[in-house]
Amino acid sequence: MRRVLVPAAALLAAGLVPAAAQRPSTPDLTCAQARAVVLRQGSAVLGTGGPTYDRFVRDRSFCEATEIGKRAFVPTRDTPGCFVGFTCYEPGPGDRFGDF
Repeated sequence: MRRVLVPAAALLAAGLVPAAAQRPSTPDLTCAQARAVVLRQGSAVLGTGGPTYDRFVRDRSFCEATEIGKRAFVPTRDTPGCFVGFTCYEPGPGDRFGDF
């Protein structure tokens, strides 16, 4: 086990493996920039402030077959509730089509 951890730590320190802290953080971006990341990539993991993050998608085609999209709003540098796309989730019995 130790043999695996040491090389992984060395790769991370050398910058060959991206660290989680390198993901874009929405409070540092404008609303248009955050939305553009999701639109361009189709699916992106964005920091939403502090240690929190989530996966945002352009449309339902980036969700699993049984998941639906829920509109996602995040804080950005210029807008406290910027619509960046959707988050995927498994609907429950009380969900109506996920349109809320």
